[in-house]
Amino acid sequence: MGVVKTILLVAFVIVCILAVLLVLVQNDEGNGMGSAFGGQSTAFGARSGSVLKKTTGVLVFLFFAITIVIGILNKAPAKEDLTKAVEAVQGTVVEEKADSGNWLEEEVNGSSESVQAEVSAQ
Repeated sequence: MGVVKTILLVAFVIVCILAVLLVLVQNDEGNGMGSAFGGQSTAFGARSGSVLKKTTGVLVFLFFAITIVIGILNKAPAKEDLTKAVEAVQGTVVEEKADSGNWLEEEVNGSSESVQAEVSAQ
């Protein structure tokens, strides 16, 4: 799986560089690279503008496709999967707390409970 990720990442970087260079070469009026050499729009042929546009479209499609595939391959496992893995390794049942959604409140309540447990132990 690591080789596939590496190949996709290299292809992603190449596609990004080519897309940026291709967009920079194009002109706002649609003349493309032809206007850079003496103002003639036919320096690279009459259809150079459409070729540049089609190539840009293909590179944009490849950019999004590779981005989605890399995102799917790098997806983090779900919390339930991690809990099952911990249970399997430790052989114990992990208690699930109700998530209130406020991490600060949980930290304050958790630290006060641990302080109370230390005081009662002494």
